[in-house]
Amino acid sequence: MYNLAIFPGDGIGPEVVREGLKVLDTVASINSITFKTTSLPWSSQYYLDTGKLMTEDDIQSLRQYDAIYFGALGDPRMPPGLVERSMILNMRFGLDLYVNLRPIVLYSEHLCPLKDKKPEDIDFVVVRENTEDAYAGMGGFFKKGTPDEVAISEMIFTRKGVERIIRYAFDTARARNKKRKLTLVDKANALPAQDLWRRTFAEVAKEYPDITTDMAFVDATTMWFVKNPEWFDVIVTTNLFGDIITDLGAMLQGGLGIAASGNIHPGQVSMFEPIHGSAPKYAGQNVANPLAAIGAVAMMLEFLGENQAGAQVTEAIRRLLVSRRIPSLDAACGLTTTEIGDMVVAELRA
Repeated sequence: MYNLAIFPGDGIGPEVVREGLKVLDTVASINSITFKTTSLPWSSQYYLDTGKLMTEDDIQSLRQYDAIYFGALGDPRMPPGLVERSMILNMRFGLDLYVNLRPIVLYSEHLCPLKDKKPEDIDFVVVRENTEDAYAGMGGFFKKGTPDEVAISEMIFTRKGVERIIRYAFDTARARNKKRKLTLVDKANALPAQDLWRRTFAEVAKEYPDITTDMAFVDATTMWFVKNPEWFDVIVTTNLFGDIITDLGAMLQGGLGIAASGNIHPGQVSMFEPIHGSAPKYAGQNVANPLAAIGAVAMMLEFLGENQAGAQVTEAIRRLLVSRRIPSLDAACGLTTTEIGDMVVAELRA
């Protein structure tokens, strides 16, 4: 039995998580998999009701679970980032979820905004370091609120942090067994500290002679995402750059409505979520597309070792998009959140 923590969160989060769990129940039944789910209340509304944010003890209590399934956070009534930092960032740091894994997969040609790009042209993975860089919170303010204000935010890279994410990326490239290619994305020409990434990458590459390697600056990478996305197989990059380029990658595959991610520590409790936000203007209307949240279920299943079940969910999504039974990935596709979830369930049963 797998023990799962469920964070529905804010906005459309509860609606898309509801459909993800519906799909999980179905694929689990098909594959004789058993789950126990525990829904946890932490959200902006919970903070407004109780004044409580997640504590370090709350974060550590999550270690009893096999995986965490997350909806979305964000509420216009809240100070920007308050609840997000207390939950998402604290889970990443407190549980040492050092891998942010983002598949960039185009399921059907009509979803891609690029001219003449097909599914075989856009099928790669971004491996983003998830616990260091500017997100480590090193810095602060001096003379805040005055004309002389100074704001400092430092990028922090450690040899341990850089090496372990690079090794994970090499292992990912080997396991995919497609192009067997790994690209390091950095800005070492302008940020001397990122030479640590280049040196570590070159050293670790010697242990993976079967993997082709190259390096690209992040600004050039954004250009090649648009011009030649077929060049990429696996990308490894810093926390900040990974945060930026994966949103661009989501657009290549059709939008945030299909983009799922994993926050992973191999062999330990890890968290899976859609990368779209809480979209408060759609909350409660049952119109948000839940495919990203359902894709996060597929990633969670694969993390748990249930590869067949994860592949079944992914294939059901692919068939529904290729056939255009789900015509688009936005809230204006003409189908309700519930209907799309039901369609994935029906496809699994078929």
